[in-house]
Amino acid sequence: MSTVFTKIIAGDIPGRFVWADDVCVAFLTIAPITDGHVLVVPRQEIKQYTDAPDELLSHLSVVAKRIGRAQQRAWDAPRAAVIVAGFEVPHLHLHVLPAWDEASLSFANARSDVSGEALDAAAERLRAALRDAGLGTTIPAELGSAELD
Repeated sequence: MSTVFTKIIAGDIPGRFVWADDVCVAFLTIAPITDGHVLVVPRQEIKQYTDAPDELLSHLSVVAKRIGRAQQRAWDAPRAAVIVAGFEVPHLHLHVLPAWDEASLSFANARSDVSGEALDAAAERLRAALRDAGLGTTIPAELGSAELD
């Protein structure tokens, strides 16, 4: 059975994509802990972190690092944080978000009341920072698409 992330990647459910390559995608979460909070998700359905091949984890880590650097620049954050939890959706994903302190990294701080316009603006802000970093070829052609030009 397809996970909600597989359906987002396929375009069956809307997503705000900021990254896409042959191995993974990144899109904004609808319940961000901080502005710019994204999920890095492999295209392949893998239930959890410990089930993933090492080479896939390496790729996801590099993508998370690049996105994290862009988040730091876009939001003037001192750190980028990565959280691997995976209880919400049985499809491996890394939470990557701009961070100012450890206390703000709790899922209890996730906001479900963020407007679509605010999420779109955060996605465009992060996409611009990725372009400025020379990573424009990894940005999907359209905000709601997981496909590259």
